[in-house]
Formats: sequence, structure tokens, C-alpha cells
Amino acid sequence: MAEEGQIIVPHVVVDRAEYNEVLRRLDEIDEKIEFVNSEIYQRIGKKVGRDIGILYGIATGLVIALSYVILTGITI
Repeated sequence: MAEEGQIIVPHVVVDRAEYNEVLRRLDEIDEKIEFVNSEIYQRIGKKVGRDIGILYGIATGLVIALSYVILTGITI
């Protein structure tokens, strides 16, 4: 038994093949998670890009319309 005040660190012995198998499976899970996250971020990026494109289109349309009104002298 251990003497009083002595620190005991538990040890676990694992077969090398089992350890490598667990690491391989964890790597596969990590790749799947990364793939799903990248797909989610890609969809979010497309939505944000579409929204920014709509805003740029509206702003450009307003500038063209106002330029036409100002240059032709049309009064509203």
C-alpha cells in the first residue's frame, strides 16, 4: 500500500492496435465535423453575399435614377 502523503498516479495500459484504431476513428469523426461546418459556413456566406448584392443593386439603381433626374432637369 501507499504511505501517507505519497502521491499515487494511476496508470492505464492499452494495446497499441486498439489505441491506433481509436485514433483513426476519432480522425474520421473530426473530418466529418469539419466537412459539415464548412458546408454550414458556405451556405451562410452565400446568403450574406446575396443580401449584399441586393443592397448594392438598390444603391446603384438609386444613383442612376437620381443622376437621370438631375441631368435631365425633371422635377417631381
